[in-house]
Amino acid sequence: MPALSTRTGSEIGLYELLSVLPSQLQPHVESADDHSFLHAMFGERSLHSLVKIHEKLQCYEDRAPTPVLDSAGSLAQDLTEELHGRIASNEIRELVKLLSKPHIKGATIKKDEHSGAIIVARIMRGGAADRSGLIHVGDELKEVNGIPVDDKKPEEIIRILSQSQGAITFKVVPGIKEEAQSKEPKMFVKALFDYNPAEDKAIPCKEAGLAFRKGDILQVMSQDDATWWQAKLEGDGNLRAGLIPSKHFQERRLATWRPMTVTTLQRTPSKRFSGLRRSFRLSRRDKKTNKSMYECKRSEQYDTADVPTYEEVTAYRRKHGDRHRLVVLVGPTGVGLNELKRKLLISDPQHFSVTIPHTSRSKRHQESDGVEYHFISKHLFEADVQNNKFIEHGEYKGNYYGTSFDSVRSVLSKNKVCLLDIQPHTLKHLRTAEFKPYVVFVKPPSIERLRETRKSAKVISCKDDKNSSKPFSEDDFQEMFSTAQMMENQYGHLFEKVIVNDDLTIAFNELKQALRKVETEAHWVPVSWTHS
Repeated sequence: MPALSTRTGSEIGLYELLSVLPSQLQPHVESADDHSFLHAMFGERSLHSLVKIHEKLQCYEDRAPTPVLDSAGSLAQDLTEELHGRIASNEIRELVKLLSKPHIKGATIKKDEHSGAIIVARIMRGGAADRSGLIHVGDELKEVNGIPVDDKKPEEIIRILSQSQGAITFKVVPGIKEEAQSKEPKMFVKALFDYNPAEDKAIPCKEAGLAFRKGDILQVMSQDDATWWQAKLEGDGNLRAGLIPSKHFQERRLATWRPMTVTTLQRTPSKRFSGLRRSFRLSRRDKKTNKSMYECKRSEQYDTADVPTYEEVTAYRRKHGDRHRLVVLVGPTGVGLNELKRKLLISDPQHFSVTIPHTSRSKRHQESDGVEYHFISKHLFEADVQNNKFIEHGEYKGNYYGTSFDSVRSVLSKNKVCLLDIQPHTLKHLRTAEFKPYVVFVKPPSIERLRETRKSAKVISCKDDKNSSKPFSEDDFQEMFSTAQMMENQYGHLFEKVIVNDDLTIAFNELKQALRKVETEAHWVPVSWTHS
């Protein structure tokens, strides 16, 4: 093909090039049809319009423009985050690249209407200003690269910044005042999940992220951004906050990630009742050999638990004369919950107590109503179930057993610490301002240690059946360990203390020390427990 002109395409512009292209190609077109085709194609008005737009945008980009609106940078960031969650295409990748250009991300400045000073109005998270940690909202800008800016408009200053090469030097007067620090928000949340910004593909700036662990207390400093909050670890001396995913954003992500299946503690379906007190649960061996024993599953209303992200909390210290907090022990069958309760009761029977369960079975010889059990009719038991009077309940050999809310209230009203062991999915019953439960998860050591320490021990399937005590089997060890893992994975965000019961004496001392602190020291509890 011959040269179209003595000037290059970049000199004459793409639009002009398209205009002269048909005439330049005419001597080389052999047929009239080809000639008509070229004229029709290069004379298309829509093509000319697109080329004009392209040239205008190219010229504008070459001048390194800055956003006209203060919110443009923030909108660009939000759009970038949204695009990260989409299937990447060439168009999306190109758009993300454009949105990441330095003239879109950075700091926003404004002129104070009263003083005329140039003020940093917003730090765009993820930009250079944010990563440096040296410029803050409210700071007064005095010089840029040695150039005074007192008499300049924000647009002129931004132009200086856009034309700067290499390092940029700012002279600023800090705008943070003592009274402003004292008014920083005092919203605290308990993290219900682990977070590592280095592994988060959606965070706009990994260096600005704040890592935390499940159970950490975070002070939320800013919720201005609906997607990324600013927070710092409670008690941390670092005054600078870091980015964390907002509650709404994290809930959306976890709801997408989490499988929509629920692991049940019991293997057989129930026709009528949900939940059962551990003291009445059966071992795997019992369920294989006795078809008449109870069958039980969890209630659907507790299977659909909220997605755990953050829980707003406040510091709480029990006052003299207040009721004690309910102490809830959670753990797999055979881990030693009954032994720990027994040692606590023996250590101080005037301080610790347990609930008296209800049953529909007949009273045996030498039993007294309200001592071993509250004996009620099957009809009344079923009515109480319908009226939600039980924390958990179940059936064993045709008789009903359950733990009532009133039995917990009875212990607490006597100014005693109520010790209760339940299955973890029933915790939602008790997480109220009335009970303020302190939840302790007792987990087993490794399976190897279980084999060593439980050789001569026995597992009690049901305290109401004297013949249910049997030696631990290898299946019992495996089930205890796997159930503990499931409990911790699914309900660990509700546990305030985790104790490994490797040695019973050590575990007991650790538990008693923790319970002493609950009564004498401040603990973080849900805000709703103190504001009801």
